[in-house]
Amino acid sequence: MPVSAAFGLERNIVVVSVAIFLLALGENLWKRFLPKYLEILGAPITAIGLFGTCEDFLDGVYQYPGGWISDRYGRRRALLLFVALAMVGYGLYWLAPSWPFVFAGLLFVMAWSSMASPPLFAVVGDALPKERRALGFTVQSILKRVPIAVAPTLGGLAIAEYGLRNGAHLGLGLTVGLAAIALIVLGRIDLPVKTDPVPTHIVAVWRSLPTALRWLLASDIFIRTCEGLVDVFLVLYAINVIGVSAPTYGLLVGVQMTTAIVSYLPVARVADRLGRKPFVIATFVAFALFPVAVVLARSFAMLVAAFVVGGLREIGEPARKALIVDLVQPTIRARSIGLYYLVRSLAIAPAAFIGGLLWRVTPALPFWVAGAIGLVGVITFTVTVDERDAG
Repeated sequence: MPVSAAFGLERNIVVVSVAIFLLALGENLWKRFLPKYLEILGAPITAIGLFGTCEDFLDGVYQYPGGWISDRYGRRRALLLFVALAMVGYGLYWLAPSWPFVFAGLLFVMAWSSMASPPLFAVVGDALPKERRALGFTVQSILKRVPIAVAPTLGGLAIAEYGLRNGAHLGLGLTVGLAAIALIVLGRIDLPVKTDPVPTHIVAVWRSLPTALRWLLASDIFIRTCEGLVDVFLVLYAINVIGVSAPTYGLLVGVQMTTAIVSYLPVARVADRLGRKPFVIATFVAFALFPVAVVLARSFAMLVAAFVVGGLREIGEPARKALIVDLVQPTIRARSIGLYYLVRSLAIAPAAFIGGLLWRVTPALPFWVAGAIGLVGVITFTVTVDERDAG
């Protein structure tokens, strides 16, 4: 077997993975600092929480349309459209004179973050057999997270040097340039458009989802609620409460992503051969432990340990994604994935806003509540999902 095949590097996988790398490199120069960017634009803490809720809401409502466009017009056209829309959003972020304009930019930026998710999943399902899908998702995940290990530190240094507004503007300008390159790369996707023999509407897509996938969705909602309660507040907790600098916070994100990357390849190989479930459980346990580890941190060293736990949240993500693709019907693959994420994201949309309300009581409270909800997700998945239902 050629080296490229051994690592899941089918041609279309390479194309989308390079595009993922380019967009991740640009976005992560500034994305982790968006709550602080909103803050200097005058946003109160409740508006910052609302921003996270809007992000989750859009992540939901954009998913199914993204899948429908991908199934109807093909993976290539869909991804080209979504990157172009995201570029408009980056421009609005850059031009924003006050915090409401950032909300307007979010409407466009989420086209890549959310609408593109179903076709990116579907490319792996279309291009690779079941026994290599976890490895295919691993390649995508690594190329998405390598920039996350580096870019936030660079973004933090730019902010320290030029100030938050100018540093974020520099990162946004670079992101537009990288997105333009991604458009050229994505033009090389070569996958046929598969149409339904009979048109399938959203209710029929929901009915097609097997019981195991619905239980996975339920447990995933608990886990992502755990994440959503605190995710937008992590940078505020680290900088405002514990007292680390922006470059130091970028370094912590680098620690988190490096941990994730180191775990990916060996786990993916084992997950493809021996099963997905144990690694999904490990991922969900790390999700539940991460907010608790952050709130218990009293120093930079303890924060490093907490962000290592945060990195371990990714240990079974390729296995979880592969399990979703395994369980859905091939002819409605992108729409099924889009519907899964539509339901998940709408269910967790209030989490960030609720986290903001809990923060007003005390900054530690949303982190403790998140840990408890994450534990419920671990238990739900462990006792209900049987991966033998995957075809």
